Amino acid sequence: MYKFLHSKISLLYHTKVPATGIGLFRLFFGLVTLQEIFFLLYFNHLIFDPIPYLDIEFPMLPFFLCLWAIIAGFVTVGYRSQQSIIINYIFWILFVNFTPMQRDFDGGFDLFMIGANLLMIFMPTEKAFSIDNLKIKFQNPFKHYSSHHKQEVSILSYYLPVIICLGFLYFDSALHKMFAEHWRNGLGAWLPASIPYYVSPINMTWLLNNEVLQKTIGYLILVFQFTFIFFFHFRYLRPIFFIIGASLHLGITLTLNIYPFGIGMLIFYCLMVPFSWYRQTASYLTRKPPSLIVFYDELCPLCCRTILTINHFDIFNRIDFKSAQAHASNYPALNNTSQSTLLTDLYALDQNNTLFSGVNTYAQILIHMRYLSPIGFILKLPGIFHLASKIYRKIADSRTRISCDENCDTLIEPTNTLSLYDQIFTPESPKIARRNTHRISKIFVLLLFLQLNCSIFYGIIYRLDIDTKSTVVSTFLSQVSNTLTHYSSTFIGITPHALYLHDHFEGYNHLIAITYTDNLGKEKWLPFVTSEGRLASPNWGRVHSMWANIAVTPKIDNWRLSKFIMKTTAFWGIKTELDLNTTIFNIKLKKISAPSYWVHDLLKSNLSGEWTTIGNATWNNKTIDINIPKNINFL
Repeated sequence: MYKFLHSKISLLYHTKVPATGIGLFRLFFGLVTLQEIFFLLYFNHLIFDPIPYLDIEFPMLPFFLCLWAIIAGFVTVGYRSQQSIIINYIFWILFVNFTPMQRDFDGGFDLFMIGANLLMIFMPTEKAFSIDNLKIKFQNPFKHYSSHHKQEVSILSYYLPVIICLGFLYFDSALHKMFAEHWRNGLGAWLPASIPYYVSPINMTWLLNNEVLQKTIGYLILVFQFTFIFFFHFRYLRPIFFIIGASLHLGITLTLNIYPFGIGMLIFYCLMVPFSWYRQTASYLTRKPPSLIVFYDELCPLCCRTILTINHFDIFNRIDFKSAQAHASNYPALNNTSQSTLLTDLYALDQNNTLFSGVNTYAQILIHMRYLSPIGFILKLPGIFHLASKIYRKIADSRTRISCDENCDTLIEPTNTLSLYDQIFTPESPKIARRNTHRISKIFVLLLFLQLNCSIFYGIIYRLDIDTKSTVVSTFLSQVSNTLTHYSSTFIGITPHALYLHDHFEGYNHLIAITYTDNLGKEKWLPFVTSEGRLASPNWGRVHSMWANIAVTPKIDNWRLSKFIMKTTAFWGIKTELDLNTTIFNIKLKKISAPSYWVHDLLKSNLSGEWTTIGNATWNNKTIDINIPKNINFL
């Protein structure tokens, strides 16, 4: 078995493919992390304060969240990629495991992001769509951009993250789903989308009321998750798995209010796009021939770096750069312009042979790059144009030039700093390559063992209700399994994926909301749960998890419910400028249904139920008095 695995890894190790998908994956991973940090900043007091705004335990937390946002920004643009990704990984571990996020505000995708972040440390994330790639070009500024080869990477840098983060997750999740009745009935996608707490503002009733389609989707998910890890890498099956998987996660993003989970999973499909699609898309988007030709001084270091920078961000290949010394004589439109004049400014010709110079050249460059065209038009506005011209003239007249007879590439020594990916996948000799493939194989076997530990113990033994404490040996093995799961979850993200199963929805027959009575005696809804029972924007993601998965469950724990009533009324009460000491908060309950069999128009029925006031909450300084029935489950 190991020999077969090693032979496959060795084959893939030497197979080279474009780095495009890796770069896009890093970019979108950084953006997802950034949006989550902004979410944490907005709900900082709700999530981290013992009593929101009234008892602040971590006053420096916004500062560290801002530091994390800077690091996530570096990851997004690919600046010092490997160092930024390592620091980002540390931030994920610290915030998820050492703050209330772990216990009360699980985002549903935190461990997934930790695992993905760990693997990114060993991926060639700097080789596409990154500032680091531009810095590498700067090491040889006199080398024309067309001479820089497109980056290619080992196909293992695509396959291993997909197998570990998607394949393991899907198979484990499918095992758990087989024990849930509504999943066996093909209603696994339908039931969560019919519970008001879980649905997004988009009206999906037309889709939910199609029983055949919903059951088809439900069974398709099961087949997809069981087979993904075994077949996704086949050339002709890859597009099918890509379309199905991307559609399912896009559906989660649009249908449910746990959009971070949907988007976090969706970004992994950057690694699933067939490589030919990337090549065809690039061919379609790039324009041939270029629509603007720019002439630059090839002996000016500043000019060379400028054209490298512009070309780096010219994703549609609309601009071509040519040496004024070598190519200007080939264009009749420049015959009246001496070479000495050409070297004092940046000149450009468009397809109509219109000549531009100075700031006008930069404006045309931005306009022809398409996605930066608004900046180009702004640059041409009176006042802005004259100010930019003064700055440009000052820089252009003070720039330095060099003399270079033969080979300017040797003027700057390139750095030899190698990323972890380069150290592993660009060996100096075949012997080192064989050693590296053996190491990769052994690490993969270890990760597979950790996933099997989770899947077998929690997905089979636990689900079959097998007694693991009947003997000393079984008790010891159970403790070892729990310990391994704890560490694999914390640092690698390998964990049981028992999401939205029968033990989550069975008996989920009530919703709880909070209203308040204003100074005129009128009852209003706190901006948290709406009158329909939906979680109001922006109370989605991990705030939704706090209320819908922890506070309100099939068997409500009054202590936990009271805790989150306290946090919610304090946070939204103060945020909406209510006087807590004079405001009466009403605790409302509504009956719903969460069956494991098909019911037409279930979502509409659950949204239209009547609310009953079952208690109230009042504040006195920093103390809250909550009056609710001792056993809400029987109301």
